[in-house]
Amino acid sequence: MGNARFVLIGEASHGTHEFYEQRAEITKRLIQEKGFTSVAVEADWPDAYLVNRYVRGINDDSSPVDALRGFERFPSWMWRNTDVVNFVGWLRQYNDGLAQPETKVGFYGLDLYSLYTSIDEVLAYLDKVDPQAAQQARQRYSCLENFEEDTHAYGYAASYGLSETCEQEVVNQLIELQHRTAEYAGRDSQLAEDEFFYAEQNARLVKNAEEYYRSMFLGQILSWNIRDRHMAETLDYLAAHLDKQHNPAKILVWAHNSRLGYVRATDMGIAGELNLGQLVRDKYSDDTVLIGFTTYTGTVTAASSWGGVSELKQVIPALSDSYEALFHQIGIPQFLLNLRQENEAITELEKPRLERAIGVIYQPQTERQNHYFYARLPDQFDAVIHIDDSIGVQPLDRISHLDPTEPPETFPSSV
Repeated sequence: MGNARFVLIGEASHGTHEFYEQRAEITKRLIQEKGFTSVAVEADWPDAYLVNRYVRGINDDSSPVDALRGFERFPSWMWRNTDVVNFVGWLRQYNDGLAQPETKVGFYGLDLYSLYTSIDEVLAYLDKVDPQAAQQARQRYSCLENFEEDTHAYGYAASYGLSETCEQEVVNQLIELQHRTAEYAGRDSQLAEDEFFYAEQNARLVKNAEEYYRSMFLGQILSWNIRDRHMAETLDYLAAHLDKQHNPAKILVWAHNSRLGYVRATDMGIAGELNLGQLVRDKYSDDTVLIGFTTYTGTVTAASSWGGVSELKQVIPALSDSYEALFHQIGIPQFLLNLRQENEAITELEKPRLERAIGVIYQPQTERQNHYFYARLPDQFDAVIHIDDSIGVQPLDRISHLDPTEPPETFPSSV
């Protein structure tokens, strides 16, 4: 892994302690021993950027918990949990020990759900650097004001012709901001360049999120692909930005297995879905490593429905014809399996088997339908870490707040 430029580390659920803990330990070693420069996660850009500012010591947050305050929407426990707090605290301490500010490790988000928050961030930036441009941006973004920050309502109205789309306005705003790159980013410091990049990415997110919400009513595969293309595009722009400081930047990515495993090795890929792992592997080839996690049984922190309260739920034993059940039969509580080996055992694993995926929703009563897909594991990942009996993450908040504006993906359940 240490020789790669991109290491993508997955999880088989959005609420398992061991996945978060082991992923953090791998990440620490790659930062300390192999020079990795950033962590990019399956989270919204502005929420994660609060953490980035904290770990790099450029805001007034007093603790990791404060730095995670942006993750207030459902599912808040996905990032507001004790494992993430511990990692964010470690990263701040590590960065504080570095002599040169430009060598500090960053923390970034790749997702696109923050349409209205990102609009606010673009406007706040322009208010500081160019009030006249901010006024023009407000006029462009006013197209989205009629929906009272309900992205679901906007997507429905725009896709069915009940309202004009805001597509051209959000595209124009991104182009306008990019035309001012030299003026805004080249003012006086690396911080100015970073802040421009943050604003530009928010404008890009608004453009892609507008397309995403329009697509949700036109087909699940279309919206899934738009979201993962946005994640891959964000990673590309982030790498190019960080290359100016690190040359080349080495980035760790945290997301769900279904986002990071090579999707063409699954029946989701056969159905036409692409994902972040495929896009990164196809573009960067041997400069990428894809790591997955599996578990057989235990507990998981998840909800029973979208916007519901987080619960510590029992994970029923994996189905008998799954990879998880096969790994359970080995009888080793935890192990890492290098799938790049060439031997009879790995060849046997090439035969398609079921693989479990638990998102923010877990419905044991319909497990086969909602939480399994077929995969060829050696083609999907370079290595897999199996934790036979796992436990749920510990949320910082006792409940998760309902956010009806963010309808879930339908398969696997809300990943």
